[in-house]
Amino acid sequence: MTANPVSPQRPPAALESLRADFPVLDQTVNGRPLIYFDNAATTQKPLAVLAALDHYYRRDNANVHRGIHELSNRATAAYEAARARTAAFLNARSTEEIVFTRGTTEAINLVANTWGNAQLKAGDRILLTEMEHHSNIVPWQLLAQRTGAQLVYLPVTGDDGLLDLGRLDELLVPGVKLFAFTHVSNTLGTINPVAELCERARQLGIVTLVDAAQSAGHLPLDVQAIGCDFLALSGHKLCGPTGIGALYGRKERLEAMPPWQGGGDMIASVDFFESRWNTVPHKFEAGTPDIAGAIGLAAAMDYLDAVGRERIAQHDRELVAHAVEQLSRVNGLRLFGPRTGRAGVVSFLLNEVHAHDLVTVADQFGVALRGGHHCNQPLMKKLGVMSTARASFYFYNTRAEVDQFVAVLREIQKFFAQ
Repeated sequence: MTANPVSPQRPPAALESLRADFPVLDQTVNGRPLIYFDNAATTQKPLAVLAALDHYYRRDNANVHRGIHELSNRATAAYEAARARTAAFLNARSTEEIVFTRGTTEAINLVANTWGNAQLKAGDRILLTEMEHHSNIVPWQLLAQRTGAQLVYLPVTGDDGLLDLGRLDELLVPGVKLFAFTHVSNTLGTINPVAELCERARQLGIVTLVDAAQSAGHLPLDVQAIGCDFLALSGHKLCGPTGIGALYGRKERLEAMPPWQGGGDMIASVDFFESRWNTVPHKFEAGTPDIAGAIGLAAAMDYLDAVGRERIAQHDRELVAHAVEQLSRVNGLRLFGPRTGRAGVVSFLLNEVHAHDLVTVADQFGVALRGGHHCNQPLMKKLGVMSTARASFYFYNTRAEVDQFVAVLREIQKFFAQ
């Protein structure tokens, strides 16, 4: 099987200079130039982030909050500066509203195991949507099993991937204590109206949690404008290291919540039979944190703001619109999600080719895609499929790469038609 790739085009100067910041992109895979379209799973890391990690481990490596020597002072200052950077990135009211976690998954579990355990009882309802990632379903299932609460789902309308907002009034009713929903669907590319959803919930006194894993690195985020009670994000999806993320929580919510994990740094004092807790956010950060990860996360946020998050969002819109236009011309290809106004994600099926087979063959041409259920098994069931192939874009991707990707798909289609 031989592809007939589109002639490479030099990206605009600005994009070319940005791509040079990502050394991983400058390689071949199976003899072909790498086209990395798996950004919804994890993004690549710029030199600025790699340098920040290297500097910490080479010069400042020490534990935080507990030492009074110079290296500990430097590490503590850098770690808390990262918290301040994250608060600014989200426009939180203060650093006290930022809890460092391992990522979105741990952040949601933290809320479920602290706020949820303390606030929910049998008969209460948790409203989710049918497009949620498993990380925003399973913690609430476990909470419902512990407390006797019930799960309720706002439907998705179908292949167009939109929430059925006409059903919201009948579902957002007394008895619902929490409304948790994604900002951007990792499968459909749907961008949900999070500020509107939070406002409608707040009018009824319902607590809200926004899963911003797919939006934090792609869109400007302002938690005060959104009006949410909680928001979770992952560093590795916004050019930062893996294993670090953050939970934003309104200070009054965090202060009322019990701790989740016990250990060092989350306490004010410890006796043999009882302890008193540290102030927020430290109450939720037991043990030695991912210091380097937080520092790398701050460097990633600096980098993204230097690029410009609105500029990134505009590039996403233009690139995905081009991709949808090109893919719509491929016979036998089924696209999922909105045709317009979507994030930089396209999920699709090609004739009868299994998603895993398609992704495996695409890799032979240097194209990195994702195939499977994307941690969206309930959504897949709703759509009547087992899996999809997914291409997800970022600001370092180009139109030429999209065109090459579509050319490869046409070759895959020919191969499986034989």
